[in-house]
Amino acid sequence: MSPLLPPMTLTLTRSRPRLIGMVCLLLPIFAAVTVARADDPQPQPRVMIIATGGTIAGVQDDPKNPSRYRAGSLTAEQIIASVPGLEDVAQVETEQFSNIPSTRIKPSDWVRLSVRINTLLRERSDLAGVVVTHGTDRLEESAFFLHLTVASDKPVVVVGAQRPATSASADGPANLLAAVRTAVAEASRDRGTLVVMDERILSARVVRKDYPRVGGFGTGLIGLVNSEGPHYLYRPTRPHTHRSEFRVSEDTELPAVDLVFSYSGGLGPSYGDERPAGVVVATTNMTCDEGLAFRALARAGTTVVAAFPTGESLRRVSPVREEAPQRSRDSCNELAGDPRWDGEWIPPLPARMLTPQKARILLMLALAQTRDREELERIFTAY
Repeated sequence: MSPLLPPMTLTLTRSRPRLIGMVCLLLPIFAAVTVARADDPQPQPRVMIIATGGTIAGVQDDPKNPSRYRAGSLTAEQIIASVPGLEDVAQVETEQFSNIPSTRIKPSDWVRLSVRINTLLRERSDLAGVVVTHGTDRLEESAFFLHLTVASDKPVVVVGAQRPATSASADGPANLLAAVRTAVAEASRDRGTLVVMDERILSARVVRKDYPRVGGFGTGLIGLVNSEGPHYLYRPTRPHTHRSEFRVSEDTELPAVDLVFSYSGGLGPSYGDERPAGVVVATTNMTCDEGLAFRALARAGTTVVAAFPTGESLRRVSPVREEAPQRSRDSCNELAGDPRWDGEWIPPLPARMLTPQKARILLMLALAQTRDREELERIFTAY
C-alpha cells in the first residue's frame, strides 16, 4: 500500500483548491440562512390581561403620602406601559373589565368575570393564559371563586399591588411581569387559579392577605417565579377549575350567604323573616345564646357552616356539638328552659381547612345546586 500513498496525497492536494472554492461559495448561503432565522424568531406566547382596578391601578393624590391614593384610576393599557421588558415575555392583549377598588366587587361580578374568562379560554386557542389585575383587599375571594368555576386547565393568574402605581416604590410592575411569566409557562397548567405577589406563586385555595404591606401575601406558597419563569414546589390536590363540579353562566344567581363572627357575649344573628340561604360563622367555639340562635336558623332551613377564623381545621362546635341535645341544654343552665332547644337538632357543617370568606364562597356555589345535607357535607369534605 505504501507506494500508492504519494499519488493519493497528490490527488487530495490538487483537489484542495476546488474544495475551498465550494466552501467559499456555500458560506454566504449558510450565513444568509442564519441571519434569516435570527430575524424571524418564534412568536411570543399570547396572554390576555383583564383589569378590574385596585391599588395596582391606583394614583396618589399626595406624592408625599403614599397611603392617600385613588384605587382603580389607570387603564389596563396605562398599567402595562409601566412594565419594562413585558414585550420580551409575551404578546399582551388587554381588556378593561372594571376599574374600581376591590371592596366594591360583588358576587355578581365574580360570575361575570368567570363567564368572561371561560369564554376567552374556550374560543381563543391562541391564548396561553389569562392574568387578572385586582385590588388586594378582596383578591383572595375573587381568586378562590375563579379557582372553583373556571373550566380550563390553562393558567389563570390573579395579581395585585400593595402600593399605588404612582408610588416611588410601586410593586405593581414587578408583580405584573412575574404574573405574565407565570401565565405563559407550560408548568403552570392544571394548578388551579394562581396568585402571584412578590415573586411568590400562591394557590387561590389557601392564599390569604395576612397584612397590608409588601410581602403581606405569604400563606399558600406553591412556587417561586424569577426571570427564568416559575419554579413549582407543590401542586393543589383538591378539585379545582376544570376538575371542579361548579359551573356558572350569565344567568347564574348565587344564593345569599351571610358571614358573621362569634364573640364573647354574642347573641347570634337575628334576621326575622329575611333569612339568608346560608350563614358562615367564624368561630373557635360558641356562646350558649349563639348556639341557640344558630339552632333556630338551621331548623328554619338556613344552612349553617362553622369556620375557624384563620382557616385551620374545625370539625365540631359546642354547645351544639354533642350527640344528645339534652347534654347541650345542661351545659347552658341559664337557658335550659329556652323554647329554642325544642325541635330537630342540626349541627353546623364544618368548613375544615377554609377561611370563613372562602367557606362562604363554597357554600354559595354549593347551595346554587343543592340543599341536601349529605351532598353539602360531601362538598365541604371534597373541596
